[in-house]
Amino acid sequence: MVEGEEKAYHRESNTSWGWRLILLLYISLVAAAATLTLLRNFNLYFHSSQVTQLSARPGPVVQNYANALQLATQFFDAQKSGKLMKNRVAWRGDSGLQDGSEEGLDLSKGMYDAGDLLKFGFPMAFTATVLSWAILEYGDQMKEVKQLGHAHDSLKWITDYLINAHPSPNVLYIQVLIACKVTVGDPELDHNCWQRPETMTERRPLVKINTSFPGTEVAAETAAAMASASLVFRKIDSSYSKSLLKHAEQLFNFADTYRGSYSASIPQVQGFYNSSGYADELLWAATWLYHATGDLDYLKYVTEQNGPAFANWGSPSWFSWDDKHAATQVHLVLNPTPQSSVCPIVEQVLMSRISFFGAKELLMAENLDLQMYRKTAEVFLCGLIPDSPTAAPDRTDNGLIWVEEWNCLQHAMSSAFLAVLYSDYMVTSQTEMLYCDGKIYKPEDLRSFSISQADYALGKNPMKMSYLVGYGGNYPQQVHHRGSSIPVDADTGCRDGFKWLYSPDPNPNVAVGALVGGPFQNDSYMDIRNNSKQGEPSTYNSALIVALLSGLVSTSSVPKHL
Repeated sequence: MVEGEEKAYHRESNTSWGWRLILLLYISLVAAAATLTLLRNFNLYFHSSQVTQLSARPGPVVQNYANALQLATQFFDAQKSGKLMKNRVAWRGDSGLQDGSEEGLDLSKGMYDAGDLLKFGFPMAFTATVLSWAILEYGDQMKEVKQLGHAHDSLKWITDYLINAHPSPNVLYIQVLIACKVTVGDPELDHNCWQRPETMTERRPLVKINTSFPGTEVAAETAAAMASASLVFRKIDSSYSKSLLKHAEQLFNFADTYRGSYSASIPQVQGFYNSSGYADELLWAATWLYHATGDLDYLKYVTEQNGPAFANWGSPSWFSWDDKHAATQVHLVLNPTPQSSVCPIVEQVLMSRISFFGAKELLMAENLDLQMYRKTAEVFLCGLIPDSPTAAPDRTDNGLIWVEEWNCLQHAMSSAFLAVLYSDYMVTSQTEMLYCDGKIYKPEDLRSFSISQADYALGKNPMKMSYLVGYGGNYPQQVHHRGSSIPVDADTGCRDGFKWLYSPDPNPNVAVGALVGGPFQNDSYMDIRNNSKQGEPSTYNSALIVALLSGLVSTSSVPKHL
């Protein structure tokens, strides 16, 4: 080490430890204040309610959630591309069989992201990560209601595609588009077509990222999908699991070494899945890799090395395909040192898993950082409870979490999933209280919030409408979905299919299990096919409601080792 480098090293080291000392003092003061408040409330708490009875055994099945879960898993079959086998959706057939062929790849599998015929790698990978997470946490509940096999099948349909889309360490194909008499695919061109996937005749050009045109967030999210799925398949197919993990580690290295936003490299995506940044995906991927490998270098990556700069401690954000901070915070709160297994919840929640269950061989600095993840996760969760002193105002008059008018149910379902998961983390770790700015809550309070969001989506709302297609007697009839809206025997091409978009009749093919975008902030919904803000379903919405319903289908703890 040269003299200048040595001085810089010591200066950075002293600054880092100085910052951590301040942080330690701050946490100590907060803990002291919290202790005094808790002591004041101690007698009141135990006189007003009994101590939560904690049990690791699943409770009885809640039938309405079991029914909804059975429907929700079906929508993945409606979105599949490729040669379909044992598909549960009768009106779907083979499609996209030549996808990838112009580059010598087989990208026929995967899923169309929403009501269109595009394959966007970013939200597809997110769908796989959430689905893996749900299986790892709540696989026993899925199995109890006979949905685990369907979940495995849907997950593998995506990961088979992702493996083929990653032909070399620093190359990842991230989109399959439609081109009409042009040489470069553009997502807007697909939106100028209204046709069934089975009748597509247009070229399907590919878009890729590489060292010259990086896409850190997409590569890192795909790494998270591969790492989490490797845990799902570890005991089912060890060879496939090892392949997934190899791809995950290569993709994370690619994402971290060649940092750059895919929104800058590929401007066409900005009107569809524009990224707000890649720091959260790097933390998300590293957290999953830590769970999949047990390698403490990945834990150091998300704590002392990059936590202060990337984690947004103290500033929680909403969990979505674009932002994984909240989930990582929850995940790292609860998990123990991995033993060939995984543990979930985005960034803050995901990190909370480790904080709850412990990890061996951690330095004091790493433990302090884990506490910051947990503290931020709890700020987020306190904001979800309706009567909390810090309750977030982002909700409708009837209590649905509502962040933006386009696809509002994504945030409601993701928040509810994180809440029920954190509640079960508390039960499993025998943590009886959540402290929210002077008020005490129990695991049941988080579960009650999650139930309120699920029930709203399933019809307990002013419209008395289920936003899960096929559930109950009143659900959207004009879902914004090409395959659902066009009769199977219709002979239409790219442009003449628009007559079906504007038809006043209900969709001829019911998109069973589709979770549409949801209501406006005034709790209203317009069931018009061209209303894509409210009426378009997506695979990532489906993954989130599948995860939520899997957590609510019975009361239980979660596995300490996934």
